Amino acid sequence: MSTYANYPSLAGKSIFITGGATGIGASLVEHFVAQGSRVAFIDIDDEAAAALSADGRSRYLRCDVRDVAALRSALSDAGDVDVLVNNAARDDRHAVEDVDVDYWDERLAVNLRPHFFAAQAVRAGMARRGGGSIINLGSVTVQMSSGQMAAYVTAKAGIYGLTRALARDFGQDRIRVNCLVPGWVMTERQRTLWLGPDGEKRIAERQCIPDPLIPEDIARMALFLAADDSRHCTAQQFIVDGGWV
Repeated sequence: MSTYANYPSLAGKSIFITGGATGIGASLVEHFVAQGSRVAFIDIDDEAAAALSADGRSRYLRCDVRDVAALRSALSDAGDVDVLVNNAARDDRHAVEDVDVDYWDERLAVNLRPHFFAAQAVRAGMARRGGGSIINLGSVTVQMSSGQMAAYVTAKAGIYGLTRALARDFGQDRIRVNCLVPGWVMTERQRTLWLGPDGEKRIAERQCIPDPLIPEDIARMALFLAADDSRHCTAQQFIVDGGWV
C-alpha cells in the first residue's frame, strides 16, 4: 500500500465499517488503519475478525446487521464517527420461483435496510463534528441486469436511490453520501463459489482492463471518498469495475 496515496485528513479520523472481517471489508479495515485512522468494524465471522484485529490497530464489535437494535448499539459503542462505510452484503443466488416472502425480506434486511439505519444513527454525531462521509457499497450487477439474484440486485439498486436521498437530507450538515460500485471483485468467496473457466472468460471479454479486480482496488477508492480531497463529491456513483459496464 505504500506506493499509493496517503491522505493526511484521514489521520485520527473515526471510521466505522460494516462487514469488515473478510473480503472487501477486511481490505477497507487494513487501508484505513494504514492511513492512521481509528477503525471499528462489525461482522459475525468471529474467527476472521479476531485475526484481523489481533494487532490492536482496529476494534471488532460483533453485530448481525439484520438486527437493527444491535446495529444501533454497536454504533453507539463506537461513538461519533467521521466516516461510515456500509459494506456488509451477501450476493446469494436464487431462482425467482424459489423466493418466498420471508426470504425476500431477509435478503433486504442484509443488503439494504442496514444502510439506512446506520446512516440515520451516525448523522447527529457527524453533524457535531462538522461533517462526514457515508460510503454505501453498490454493485454493477444492477447495470449488468444480472439474473438468479433478483433480491440482491433490487437491494443494490435501492442503495443508489437511498444515497441520492440521504445526500440531499444530510448535505446541510456537510455530510457527503456516495455510492461506491465495485465490479466483480476476486475475493476468496467469489473465487470459491462463482469463479470458473467461464467466469474467467467473461472477465477477459467484458473488462476493458484485463487484470482481475481485487479488494484493494475498492478500498483505495473508498479512501478518496472518505478524505477531504473529495469534499464536494456527494450524491454520486463511483464505479470501479475495470470498464465492465
